[in-house]
Amino acid sequence: MPVTDTISDFLTRIRNAGNAKHKTVDIPYSGIKFAIAGILKEQGFIADFEKIDNDVQGTIRLTLKYYNREPVIKETIRVSKPGRRLYTSADKLPRVRNGLGLSIITTSKGVMSDKEARRQKVGGEVLFTIW
Repeated sequence: MPVTDTISDFLTRIRNAGNAKHKTVDIPYSGIKFAIAGILKEQGFIADFEKIDNDVQGTIRLTLKYYNREPVIKETIRVSKPGRRLYTSADKLPRVRNGLGLSIITTSKGVMSDKEARRQKVGGEVLFTIW
């Protein structure tokens, strides 16, 4: 069955693997998902990630991170959806849990966290929030 919203599928696979206490999760490769995985690792939400080449499109293997046997990723909320895109300026970017969480933004300068977007003073499409 084809997936219409690949970012939501990405988040759902991570959430389900964390709830099932899996060590790793495999996700179909795309450039934006690979960039998001890099931000999640940099911000400490996942332990590691790698691209695995195969005959088709490739796979991203995420190594999940746990603290006291609970997944580090508690909640993900898809903000901008295929049916309703949400764009915002740099000064109106949402703060997630008073800075404990993170928003992932796609901008003209690439995919970045809300903190980085504020620092570079660029707005864009708010993909999702995570904490």
